[in-house]
Order: sequence, then structure tokens, then C-alpha cells
Amino acid sequence: MNDPAHDAFERAMERFADGYTQGLFEGRTWGVTVKRSADRKRIWLYAEHLAGSDIVSFNLYRLQGAGLELKPCEMSSEKAVAFVVGFDSGSSTAT
Repeated sequence: MNDPAHDAFERAMERFADGYTQGLFEGRTWGVTVKRSADRKRIWLYAEHLAGSDIVSFNLYRLQGAGLELKPCEMSSEKAVAFVVGFDSGSSTAT
């Protein structure tokens, strides 16, 4: 995950605060919980569509140097990346 094409993903991850937040992804309201390890080398994200059954869940590891390793839970990396890049916590009025 240390490909320059993933810069947008890394920048988007920085926008997620620790704890719980709600926002929109693809016009639907999602609840998202983010936890970071004390040393900031592991990030855990769990998100669920609040009016449905879809989820996004992964662990993200910061490797020595500038690398990242994404470990999605029972979904594709593409789905996890698309969610992080496309999530908007600025409003949550849809379902």
C-alpha cells in the first residue's frame, strides 16, 4: 500500500477522528468508529450503513518507513479504499 496512487487514501484517513462519527457515503448515512493504537502504528475502522446491513471494516498498519499495509475484513481492499476516500462527515441527512 505504499504506491503513490494511495496518497488520496492516506490523506482521507487523516480526516477521520478517533471515536464515533456519522456521515455520508454514496448518498447513504453511515456510522463509523475509528481506534488508533497508542503508538499510532495501527488504525482500526468499522463502519456500518445505518439503514441497511452493509459494513466496511479493516486494520491499517504503518510500516517502518513510509509504507502502509491495509488488511480489510472479509471485503476487497478496493471497497475499503473507496469508502475512506468517498466518506463525507460534513453532513448525514440521507439514509
